[in-house]
Amino acid sequence: MRLRVEFTTEPFDLDEAPAHAVVAREVIQSAELDAVDVGPFGNTAEGGADEVLTAVDSLLRQALASGATRVSLQVNVIAEDPK
Repeated sequence: MRLRVEFTTEPFDLDEAPAHAVVAREVIQSAELDAVDVGPFGNTAEGGADEVLTAVDSLLRQALASGATRVSLQVNVIAEDPK
């Protein structure tokens, strides 16, 4: 099964990325995921179910420990690429 995760962390700071946002992005970028897209107002990544769920666990723990007061996320099952 493949999953797509979309997430944002709060509070926002338009002048400089807060520590929790930087940490969340680093977690996703260093995870064994593909199709990673990070941006100022939202982030997405895709991968196998185990990899995505492991990354989400780490993202939540580390972002909250780094000052996030809210983490909004959505996880969707996506179709496998036919090969």
